[in-house]
Amino acid sequence: MISSNDFRPGVSIVIDGSVWRVTEFLHVKPGKGAAFVRTKLKNVQTGNTIEKTFRAGETLPQANLEKSVMQHTYKEGEEYVFMDMESYEEGRLTTAQIGDKVKYLKEGMEASVIRWGEQVLEVELPNSVVLEIIETDPGVKGDTATGGSKPAKLETGAMVMVPLFITQGERIRVDTRDDKYMGRE
Repeated sequence: MISSNDFRPGVSIVIDGSVWRVTEFLHVKPGKGAAFVRTKLKNVQTGNTIEKTFRAGETLPQANLEKSVMQHTYKEGEEYVFMDMESYEEGRLTTAQIGDKVKYLKEGMEASVIRWGEQVLEVELPNSVVLEIIETDPGVKGDTATGGSKPAKLETGAMVMVPLFITQGERIRVDTRDDKYMGRE
């Protein structure tokens, strides 16, 4: 159990059988009446966001999340096979469990798998990955770093916008949080 006074961004709680993560909180003590905590919560399973107010000191069940580092070994059909780096056990995740980050998933890549009981809540990839460009328009002489951008297809199938001077076959660093080009490798 956790008190609403102990809420901080990143704290996970259980409300109505779902896991919610505190993204913002504000402890309010009005001049008249009891203090309360105004929060913004994000549902970890669905991604929905709500605002909810709790009485100060109200206790709620805290979600006990288990985070394990796993390595993506191969893809079999529509399932991705991961190996736990501590116990060396294999586990399978579907595209729906991984979410939109699947477009950056490459064999041999390590990811953090967050579970609540036996249910996979989310898969966290590294903040940036280095991938090879397999398809993009050719660069033209005179293209500059600030001159614009063009789409490029990466080895995992992801599409990102890159500067005009980038050519096919180059390896680039991409931010997995916002799908942005970060630089060449």
